[in-house]
Amino acid sequence: MPNAGPTPDDRRTVAEGLAKLLADSYAIYLKTHGYHWNVRGPNFSQLHALFMAQYTEVWTAIDEVAERIRALGELAPQGYGAFANLSSIKDGDPTKSAQAMLEDLVDGHQTVIGTLYALLPLAQRAGDEVTASLISDRLTAHEKHAWMLRASL
Repeated sequence: MPNAGPTPDDRRTVAEGLAKLLADSYAIYLKTHGYHWNVRGPNFSQLHALFMAQYTEVWTAIDEVAERIRALGELAPQGYGAFANLSSIKDGDPTKSAQAMLEDLVDGHQTVIGTLYALLPLAQRAGDEVTASLISDRLTAHEKHAWMLRASL
């Protein structure tokens, strides 16, 4: 473990917050990908493409979050059970209308945004600029995803 930067306790605290972020990110990824497969209606083509762009971006970020947890010296959670225990985002419902899918995804991104805003001061107090930067990048992405989904309603 490095001797510079956040203390071991701060690293653990930040990593715990990142574990929730990882679970929330995985949940919104799965929901978005599922809605990509199952969306239907007159806006199918546009929503199918929008959902694909969003789940692809989130998929890449999942790895960055997990690797940050490891860089902090902790183990990243893995598996559906671990993620279900950490995230409050529920599975998507493929029978929903396109409108309801959009609304559900907006709610999911708002949950991730809330997780990020709760984690940011922990990283800042710990002096963990790397995690704070990651959080800022993820806020930018999830706020943009939520905006695009709201604009599609």
